[in-house]
Amino acid sequence: MILPRRFYIILILIILLLGSGTVFAPLFVIGQWALFIFFLAVLADGYMLYRIRGIRAFRQCADRFSNGDENAVSIRVENSYPHPVSVEVVDEIPFVFQQRNICFRTELLANEGKSISYNLRPTSRGVYGFGRIRVFVTHKIGLLSRRYTCGEALDIKVYPSYLMLHRYELLAISDNLTEMGIKRIRRVGHHTEFEQIKEYVKGDDYRTINWKASARRHELMVNIYQDERSQQIYNVIDKGRVMQQAFRGMTLLDYAINASLVLSYVAMRREDKAGIVTFDAHFDTFVPASKRSGHMQTLLENLYAQQTTFGEADFSSLCVHLNKHVTKRSLLVLYTNFSSLGSMNRQLAYLQQLNRQHRLLVVFFEDADLKNYIATPAKDTEGYYRHVIAEKFAFEKRLIVSTLKQHGIYSLLTTPENLSIDVINKYLEMKSRQLL
Repeated sequence: MILPRRFYIILILIILLLGSGTVFAPLFVIGQWALFIFFLAVLADGYMLYRIRGIRAFRQCADRFSNGDENAVSIRVENSYPHPVSVEVVDEIPFVFQQRNICFRTELLANEGKSISYNLRPTSRGVYGFGRIRVFVTHKIGLLSRRYTCGEALDIKVYPSYLMLHRYELLAISDNLTEMGIKRIRRVGHHTEFEQIKEYVKGDDYRTINWKASARRHELMVNIYQDERSQQIYNVIDKGRVMQQAFRGMTLLDYAINASLVLSYVAMRREDKAGIVTFDAHFDTFVPASKRSGHMQTLLENLYAQQTTFGEADFSSLCVHLNKHVTKRSLLVLYTNFSSLGSMNRQLAYLQQLNRQHRLLVVFFEDADLKNYIATPAKDTEGYYRHVIAEKFAFEKRLIVSTLKQHGIYSLLTTPENLSIDVINKYLEMKSRQLL
């Protein structure tokens, strides 16, 4: 039983009446009657609330959550009382969210049920534990509140962003991937086999127009050529300390994992094979490239529990084990981060070795906070010095790109929020240019 604020307010007023009776006697009599009525009202309120168990509540949500996305949670509250009640619903969400305001107030008519919905955005993978649902019920009298403990404790696994995969899948089915920022890449040359003839759409290469078919149909028709298929695409993810940097609550590792899943999905839709490699101080996870049914779930399960370490990643070990496990020439998309030109030069020999055996694409990150700071104008002398230092760091990132290019290594410098789109566009560009 919970005593609400109304109970204490009325009780204080009655005490003031009784106390005032020492000065003015009729007030003491009024206070006595008020206390008696108050006692009867409390009894009546308690009877209305406790004569039956009148509230049921349960939580409805997905079996697993998607990291970095808004995940819907719904609470269903049902009233079995034969009279209207006011309810306050408190859901014990996982402590990792550090939120204590998941509290909802609503009115329920007799034998009515309502659903209450809210969203949670996890920023790290793992197991999240929900507690019980606490429902506080108040009758119209409002002098007592009954607490119900409903639902069951629930553990939810937070996986890499599979909701992003669903969005890409829906857009891919409708051929609207340009809405997500995926560019239509024109092919350079036609070293591929003829596949079909289709209607011309904006972005198609005008050189592929089939004039005979266009004359028959009285509309532009283009030849479609089939890309070379069954090429191997490996997402190689650095789990060292450089990937612990956070952006909007998520580490660079989480962004890399989400991008790896999306790229794997797009590659498999284009009949390529996708695989995963993770490494830190040691060679860690290896999932062979494949395009068989159920392979995306295999990738999802293997990436679910990956965590960063505090050590430096060992690129020499990566070279040795990739040479052992990957014998066919493949596209290696390496997700890492270089803080300076010196840190890249320490790994340059190993990157060159990987690029000789395979086609290497190095993906690393711009500092989003640094970029925003540079965009703000300096206001004093100290600010100008800070801007010069910030621009020096930003320039070093661009210098890394040009240095890798000089050594024949492809690279992509991007922000965490644009990572997935930029990686897919780079993959499509390299595939259209027959660089894989």
